[in-house]
Amino acid sequence: MTPGISIPDAEWFTHDAMNTTFSMRFRGLDAALARGLARECGEMLDLLESHLSRFIEGGDVFRINRLRAGETLYLSEPCHQCLLLALDACQRTGGLFDITLGTRIAHRKAGAAGPAAPLGGKLVIHPDAPAITCEIPGRELDLGGIAKGFALDQLQRLLGEWDAPDFLLTAAGSSLLAHGPTPWPVDLAGERQPVRFFLTNNALSASGTGIQGDHIVHPGGAEAMPASPCRRVWVVASTAALAEIWSTALMLVAPEEIPGILASDPEITTVYAEWDDGRVECFQ
Repeated sequence: MTPGISIPDAEWFTHDAMNTTFSMRFRGLDAALARGLARECGEMLDLLESHLSRFIEGGDVFRINRLRAGETLYLSEPCHQCLLLALDACQRTGGLFDITLGTRIAHRKAGAAGPAAPLGGKLVIHPDAPAITCEIPGRELDLGGIAKGFALDQLQRLLGEWDAPDFLLTAAGSSLLAHGPTPWPVDLAGERQPVRFFLTNNALSASGTGIQGDHIVHPGGAEAMPASPCRRVWVVASTAALAEIWSTALMLVAPEEIPGILASDPEITTVYAEWDDGRVECFQ
């Protein structure tokens, strides 16, 4: 997905974190203030990465993935919030969105031969305290896209505290969040031609085999995948985290199920699905 078109009157900044590039575009701000807010955003992204990345030694997720049976780990507040959000997402999507598939995701991305090892283990997230307990080892967390969406939502809260009036935040060009009175134009890069879309006070996320290759894993295994899934899915939702959650989950269902899912969750406003022939269909 293309993260929009060039907007001449927008101050544009980037920051690398979470193995991707975040961008911040501001309208209606003094240039010096925009630079200061971009620095604040960069510092927050670095802090979130230290808590949410499974690759940073000593970080929360890194330590969770190394817990032994019976051990409890106390978490940073951002990590606890993100895990609770992921737990709600698992329930909301009927188990399609699952952050505990780290070993299977690594197996798929590595192109390893043969089926992935069977899943085991059990982690318990404490709802009323920032802590997680490993009851049975074997599950590995990979926050992936939800961490990026969560980060965009946290940046929006930060910028709201500074009364930033009009901004567009993106992560890797596949997750966007817009705030302000003026629509932000973005292009959905389909197989045939881009589809122009205007984002206003909502978020959009893209998933698909055409973006990162065959990397999406079904919790039920390869045999549970629909026979003809969408090639790409774009989801517009109230928050960046929800857009990330549903863009992943909808890649795991048959296309004819999308309208019913859209109707069941009022926080999803629009879904664009691209079929194998390159046709893009809009569901609202």
